[in-house]
Amino acid sequence: MVKNPGSMTKPDRWHLFSITERHRHPIRSNLKTKKMGATASCKNSSGSGYPEHDDPAYRKCQELKMERWIQMHYQMKQREQALAIAKHRELFYWLGGFYLSAVYGCASYYQRIKRVSALAPLLPLTFVMGYYTDWAYGSKLHRIQAEANMIMEHEQELLHWPGGLPTVSSIDEARVEIEMEKKMHPHHM
Repeated sequence: MVKNPGSMTKPDRWHLFSITERHRHPIRSNLKTKKMGATASCKNSSGSGYPEHDDPAYRKCQELKMERWIQMHYQMKQREQALAIAKHRELFYWLGGFYLSAVYGCASYYQRIKRVSALAPLLPLTFVMGYYTDWAYGSKLHRIQAEANMIMEHEQELLHWPGGLPTVSSIDEARVEIEMEKKMHPHHM
């Protein structure tokens, strides 16, 4: 009897995985069961326990992993961008309410004093509302993306990080410096 996978412990799930893998891949007879579950050992012709990088199945698996990783990050960026657009639209609604209140207040004040200076606060507010209207419902995002593509194609030098890419040695050096600083001055950290 198979339990609900959500209610199983990790060793139970690994055991279930190893059973289903044996049925799916009967050629793989080199599955070994350990105390905490099942592990598949990939034997190659040299017997080192690791797959050959020339193996087409290994390459295909790596390509599939990379495609999934790229797709996952792309979808995450899409969701972040959708969230940013939704935030701008929500801000637009609030600013719209404020703008209409300001228009009503300035118009009523202009009616009483009959001076054009009473309408002066509407000028900067109109620019702010225009900006957020364009961002929330206009083509501003398309123009930003087009400009970003233009920079990537024609101005690559602007995209380089100051000091270049971090290296493993520079990261380790910084880590060691921080550890030494903690040891020398424990009360400052």
